[in-house]
Amino acid sequence: MQAIFAKQAPMSLAIAAAIRRIPRGMVSTYGAVATAAGYPRCSRHVAKVLNTVTGLPWQRVLGSGGKISLAGERGLEQRFLLQAEGVMLNGKRVDLARFEYVFPKMKPN
Repeated sequence: MQAIFAKQAPMSLAIAAAIRRIPRGMVSTYGAVATAAGYPRCSRHVAKVLNTVTGLPWQRVLGSGGKISLAGERGLEQRFLLQAEGVMLNGKRVDLARFEYVFPKMKPN
């Protein structure tokens, strides 16, 4: 069991670091965060990190197409926090063309 956590630790750290790079007033998607962290197609792990690591700006990570994917009070809280940062929503979606943070490309080694 410890081997599983040891393998996930670098991934979790990279994902948390990517989430911290999203500036106030901007958003990103689960998939874009995973890709920026170096783990494309691991968007579910982004959600896991958001649920386990405290202090991350979780409200800035959205579902595909800029959709608030959280239900109930958590979704309302996310909407409120984003609006407090100046992000405007249309229904449950954020205009990604205006508010999406585009991560800088990583340089190959």
